[in-house]
Amino acid sequence: MIATISLLAATATDTDSPFKFPLMMGAIVLVFYFFMIRPQTKKAKDQKKFVSELKKGDKVITTAGMHGKIAELNDTTVLIETEGGHKIRHDKSAISLEATKVINTPPAEKKS
Repeated sequence: MIATISLLAATATDTDSPFKFPLMMGAIVLVFYFFMIRPQTKKAKDQKKFVSELKKGDKVITTAGMHGKIAELNDTTVLIETEGGHKIRHDKSAISLEATKVINTPPAEKKS
């Protein structure tokens, strides 16, 4: 009997505010946007800008971990010259922004 009364009291207080559910759903959407969607779009925009600014002679690292210098640039591909003098063609999107930044920053700026 007491459990039934407390259950009725709990459901009565839940229906008092008709804006509670839409407000909570809006809060969830905002959390998803600011913590998941926005950082991913920013990262994609930075990668696209990085790829468009590549030039001949830049030291790069591919997403597969290959180190080399850019020997030739095309619209969608890059010819990378490795240490042994070999040249390998890769897609521009295969060049890693984070790894390339690490090798191109001066030693004083690198984080330990």
